[in-house]
Amino acid sequence: MDADPKATIEIVAALREHDLIAEGEQFAITPIAGGVSCDVFLVEVKRRPPVVVKRALAKLRVAADWHAPVERSESEVAWLKLVAELDQRLAPKVIAEDRARHLFVMEYLPKARFPVWKDELAAGIVDVTFATSVGAWLARIHESTASPSIAQRFDNNEQFLALRLDAYLLHAARANEDVAATLSSLADGVATARIALMQGDISPKNILHGPETPVFLDAETTCYGDPAFDLAFCLNHLLLKCIWHPEHRVAYAATFVALKDAYLQGVTWEPQGWLDRRAANLLAGLLLARVDGKSPVEYITGARDKAFVRARAKEFLNAEGKTLDEVRSAWVRETDRYFTASGAR
Repeated sequence: MDADPKATIEIVAALREHDLIAEGEQFAITPIAGGVSCDVFLVEVKRRPPVVVKRALAKLRVAADWHAPVERSESEVAWLKLVAELDQRLAPKVIAEDRARHLFVMEYLPKARFPVWKDELAAGIVDVTFATSVGAWLARIHESTASPSIAQRFDNNEQFLALRLDAYLLHAARANEDVAATLSSLADGVATARIALMQGDISPKNILHGPETPVFLDAETTCYGDPAFDLAFCLNHLLLKCIWHPEHRVAYAATFVALKDAYLQGVTWEPQGWLDRRAANLLAGLLLARVDGKSPVEYITGARDKAFVRARAKEFLNAEGKTLDEVRSAWVRETDRYFTASGAR
């Protein structure tokens, strides 16, 4: 697939301004997977290591009308640099930033050494030790950012509203009047929380299985708020993958437990039980949002599967005082019944 000519012109201009491509130097620009919110390109220059260029889009690539501030690329760069200060292995190195073009350049991490966690999970490669590492490092990131100075640097409520709260919880609320009030309350809780720095898109597709630590990508949704959102966002994907690949659902449930336990053990900034229950409520809302939000998960497409997720999500939303373990246990029980009835294993 060739790069868009307009995008190529902008990228080349930025790379030349930052002395990453010299006049007359040979190079190749190849689009790589960038999701719905950005363009991502691999740039290969002769006699230099390859780099990745990421450019924010004003209108996201989804069926719904979804716009977001392109200045979020600046926030992403700030998050990547901040996390690298905690441990440079946790994020790709930022090489250059071009705020005028809403793009930045970072190091390229080859899949051979840094496989995408989502790809491993889909293939049934389930490493509980790695899930433990993801949970532990995520808690350390949150612990290190629970401070007023970080709150001032990442006051990105407008971006988070557009990219997460409105697109996920509030859009799902508009499609489900019976739980709309509960979803709106969840969104309000995250919007008004001032606890720690959220990355906002902690999911297996944005986590590389590095040789020593997880590597976290795609922080354009970062905002100071409720760290429970990040935990719930990631655990949500582990539950949904039970529908995508039911043959691995026992292993996915074990991964859920490992990540959750490691994370909660690292919670020092508030009582663990408080965060556990907030995350359980958000997990229920996000399950519904991934079938009825602006960005439905791409691997659950059948009407019957969507109805199953929708019904379970509403049950969880209506259950008071639930914990993450209780949500997981109920999900395991109900998915076992669901796939037994359908003949799947």
